[in-house]
Amino acid sequence: MKELHVGLGDRAYPILIEAGLLDRVGADLKARAVAKRYAVIADDHVAGLYAGLLMNSLTAAGIAAELVTFPRGEASKHLATVAALASELAQRGFDRRDGLIALGGGVTGDITGFLAAVYMRGIRFVQVPTTLLAQVDSSVGGKTGVDIPEGKNLVGVFYQPRCVYIDSQALLTLPEAELLNGLAEVIKYGVIADRDFFDFLEEKRLAILARELPVLEEVIKICCTIKARVVEADEREADLRRILNFGHTIGHAVEAASQYALAHGSAVAMGMAAVVELARLQGLLVADEAARIRQLISDFGLPVAIPPAYDRQTIIGYLKTDKKTVAGRPFFVLPTAIGKVVITDDVAEDLIRAVL
Repeated sequence: MKELHVGLGDRAYPILIEAGLLDRVGADLKARAVAKRYAVIADDHVAGLYAGLLMNSLTAAGIAAELVTFPRGEASKHLATVAALASELAQRGFDRRDGLIALGGGVTGDITGFLAAVYMRGIRFVQVPTTLLAQVDSSVGGKTGVDIPEGKNLVGVFYQPRCVYIDSQALLTLPEAELLNGLAEVIKYGVIADRDFFDFLEEKRLAILARELPVLEEVIKICCTIKARVVEADEREADLRRILNFGHTIGHAVEAASQYALAHGSAVAMGMAAVVELARLQGLLVADEAARIRQLISDFGLPVAIPPAYDRQTIIGYLKTDKKTVAGRPFFVLPTAIGKVVITDDVAEDLIRAVL
């Protein structure tokens, strides 16, 4: 088993990575004594795939647990879902000694983390991510939140889990589109922080797409290691942590402009390609490096162009309401080389319109 550590003082927690780990979550939680009993929060699709396995693991360890579900998809990621789940917990008698388990992808993790932060003014929770996107990115770092009509993730809090359990075998049942969704975040880590990892992704692309578990576990470990290091240095996104938004400023705006019909990973891939072009046009990134980044995005089957059907003025409007925008000026993470980036709000609107 691979075990990483997110060092945040009294909010520190482990990340455990192993094929078949879902069978052993119950025994590990029993040893850690995180909570008295648990509500397993899952969408109605993932519940059918993995809730039985997880519930059996908890029962075998003598842990009381109940399953609570909600409709799958980004459309459920709003305050009404959080309110409905909170009511369900209250009706079932969950109190401050109890905990939540987020079983699923990024939407489930964001909703469950936010619910844990506000229910009874805060109860414990753990992450059991089942998608590549959640395993390499959203389950680690304590970002929680929901969408509102004005934009993505505009209502939320920083609230750290007590443990993250990553079972790589869950990726074997992941739809191809969801695998690609996570690969956008994987590529992000190579561009922002680790040139050797970028090289690794180029070299192991076919093995990754073939879902060879040892390779995927190495990918997960490297991504989580990078994110843990960034979160330890800047838990609340005051400075360094903003590099994790590479591709997300434009990506979130495109995603919102699509009314969330576009997959998050596809939107981030488009956003990464766009800011790579911004960096090239501003003289920060040489053309060969820009082409190499765009090529890797494309080679993994991800889009590098924003569809003409998405209105550019609408995208600009969402950029101006993004939570990373201050005084009407959006911040961008721009690569200066593969493995190195800078953060800036000094980008002219006409240049943004040009790359869109």
